[in-house]
Amino acid sequence: MIKRIAKFHKVSLEQFTEGWKDTFGETDKEKIREIYEEIKLPKRATSGSAGYDFFAPVSLTIAPGETVKIPTGIRVEMEENWVLKCYPRSGLGFKYRLQLNNTVGIIDSDYFYSDNEGHIFSKITNDTNEGKTIEIAAGTGFMQGIFVEYGITVDDDADAVRNGGFGSTTGK
Repeated sequence: MIKRIAKFHKVSLEQFTEGWKDTFGETDKEKIREIYEEIKLPKRATSGSAGYDFFAPVSLTIAPGETVKIPTGIRVEMEENWVLKCYPRSGLGFKYRLQLNNTVGIIDSDYFYSDNEGHIFSKITNDTNEGKTIEIAAGTGFMQGIFVEYGITVDDDADAVRNGGFGSTTGK
């Protein structure tokens, strides 16, 4: 039996606006609101799909060697001992060598409670060696997330509390 362990949500408009401006610079507030209103929550394409497709909030053109950081506007609430692993959509990786810059995105269960509301970003690069430009239409799936259960060691004593995104859980 498949376990139902998570729920996708949108981040607040304020959090999305902050992420948008960080990536794309100053943009008209009304334009950001329009983009935000059109954000679709991740979905599986078929009943047999393992991955939840994340949809591009705007149309993107990514030239060979180019990188873009995408504020998805999405956060995910999940049970402890689960993680969301994010990958490029298979077809984009196969046809264009589209790569996530951190290879696999790891969204921990406690990220949901971070100051940035657990806003999921995707930093992708067109790593083609065939000179192909990638066109991703707004509302098209570009990344997929798969929920995976995990265990810990018998002598684990982690008790730190997360408050941040990329690299925030490493010891300093």
